[in-house]
Amino acid sequence: MNENLFSSFVTPTMMGLPIVVLIIMFPTMLFPSTNRLINNRLVAIQQWLIYLTSKQMLSIHNQKGQTWALMLMSLILFIGSTNLLGLLPHSFTPTTQLSMNLGMAIPLWAGTVILGFRHKTKASLAHFLPQGTPLPLIPMLIIIETISLFIQPMALAVRLTANITAGHLLIHLIGGATLALTNINTTTALITFTILMLLTILEFAVALIQAYVFTLLVSLYLHDNT
Repeated sequence: MNENLFSSFVTPTMMGLPIVVLIIMFPTMLFPSTNRLINNRLVAIQQWLIYLTSKQMLSIHNQKGQTWALMLMSLILFIGSTNLLGLLPHSFTPTTQLSMNLGMAIPLWAGTVILGFRHKTKASLAHFLPQGTPLPLIPMLIIIETISLFIQPMALAVRLTANITAGHLLIHLIGGATLALTNINTTTALITFTILMLLTILEFAVALIQAYVFTLLVSLYLHDNT
């Protein structure tokens, strides 16, 4: 119980060197490519889920937006697998680090914005000033719309970081309470253990939902700029 509450969020090291790069590369091993004519059940299920997700996410895009299909599918697979692996005991979740999430959000957001200014210049500039705006409000609205545009990548990163971190903290706190109550009151310990199991199941759902939400918002930014 004397363990630091935030010790699980510290970047792991080996011989003084951070090994977060190896942890980030590990999820790629979970999605093997196959050259067989008939796939096994695991690969078939993976391909079916990827097909359903891509079909739903790319249905709103035109031909130019659909060229981002590989990027969007790789993004949702990476975030989802990383979040799920972080629920394993004594593991590390890279998506709890705001710096990493910003590293994903800013380049993707910047790519969609640059694409919009390149191919839809008038429409992109029109977002800064809604039609029919009174003349005295024009400078204020331009400033507000500019701030809201630059807040988008920060909102992406903070949303993912906050949801994953909050879930890990709740599991840590309830798990510690369950362990402490084991020698005090067995009935209460069983109740808290049941709550812990339900919360763990919820966190599995949150891990997948947050990966989908992050990728969906990037997809919507892309749709607005293509």
